[in-house]
Amino acid sequence: MPESDFHESEFHESDSPDSNRFVSTEWLAAHLGAPNLVIVDGSWHMPATGRSGREEYLAAHIPGAVFFDIDALSDISSPLPHMLPSETLFRAAMESLGIGRQMKIVVYDTEGLFSAPRVWWTLRAFGAVDVAILDGGFPKWLAEGRPTESGEAPYLPARFDATLDRDWVASIDDVAARLADRRAQVLDARAVERFRGEAPEPRAGVRPGHIPGARNLPVSEVVKDGRLVDAGTIRRAVESAGIDLSKPVITSCGSGVTAAILWLALETIGSPPVALYDGSWTEWGSSDKPAATGPAD
Repeated sequence: MPESDFHESEFHESDSPDSNRFVSTEWLAAHLGAPNLVIVDGSWHMPATGRSGREEYLAAHIPGAVFFDIDALSDISSPLPHMLPSETLFRAAMESLGIGRQMKIVVYDTEGLFSAPRVWWTLRAFGAVDVAILDGGFPKWLAEGRPTESGEAPYLPARFDATLDRDWVASIDDVAARLADRRAQVLDARAVERFRGEAPEPRAGVRPGHIPGARNLPVSEVVKDGRLVDAGTIRRAVESAGIDLSKPVITSCGSGVTAAILWLALETIGSPPVALYDGSWTEWGSSDKPAATGPAD
């Protein structure tokens, strides 16, 4: 729907819990087909799984949902996986999907809470004003016996004037500089074994280990059964990881996807990060920057 047809009164915060970040399956079911609402399937899977988010979307998705391809909607000139695209490319991609900058956007994925936060973060970084994640994602939707459809979903024209907030994105040099002068802390979302260098990285040419000085908070500590844990549990996990919540935090992971889960978790407890390291360990671990192994120092 064109952005000029938007009416904020169509969506009320009281209709859904934590409406700045989540909507419930009940809320979404009640609003299916609402004007100016766009549903986005942001499913993505690690390459080793052999799964295709697009193929699964075509087989079954929430009625009316469009597919956001994290790999395709990226900077294909970069050797790194799914780095943020240019503003021009992003604008064209969103408009081709019928996603408007001023629309109510609800993102979900097939794992419950895995890649949807990356899409949620990306849309907001490019200027989307009202983006939420479906609490419990597609697994909860299916478990409740709610409707699905297959194939490509039709869409209406939309406008997305993309402007990337570059302060949200940390480069490799940003991370190195901010750690060196202690202007920020780095919080790594990877599993403990990968962070410590005890397990091989899934991508060829990437060393095991972590950024010297980084802290580790595996996403498994803040996501349970496809849903974000409560704020108290998040806060305890973050503090146990050695993060001082009064100081700036940059989130990181393997390739910038699960780092967005930590962004979501930190924002939920009122301590949003200053940036997300888009290249993450894939970039750092394949560079000549120093690497550390073992527990966080």
